[in-house]
Amino acid sequence: EVQFVESGGGLVQPGGSLKLSCAVSGLIWDDYATVWFRQAPGKEREGVSCIRPSADSTYYVDSVKGRFTASSDNAKNTVYLQMNSLNPEDTAIYYCAADIYDCEIYFSGHYYPDYWGQGIQVTVSS
Repeated sequence: EVQFVESGGGLVQPGGSLKLSCAVSGLIWDDYATVWFRQAPGKEREGVSCIRPSADSTYYVDSVKGRFTASSDNAKNTVYLQMNSLNPEDTAIYYCAADIYDCEIYFSGHYYPDYWGQGIQVTVSS
């Protein structure tokens, strides 16, 4: 059984930072990419960032490039999403997900990962 433990969300003021963590178990770490999605109220779920540690590759949606950084601790099967310069448009539930394909496919809008965490709230507000 694939399991996710997400943490690090919360309330932050505009311009602030948060670091999300996602510990994954139940899969072969080197075979998978881990993807962060988010869903804001009334909006569709969108891919935010992806990391495939075995290929040392990352991918970001344009709206977060230069502000968000994905990283991993392979010894802990954990990925992180450092989010800087947050703005109210970043407010959403953030989900950690995993699948075997390379990162780009998850941002096509036509394919979503097989495995999902429960989601964690990020609120950017003054």
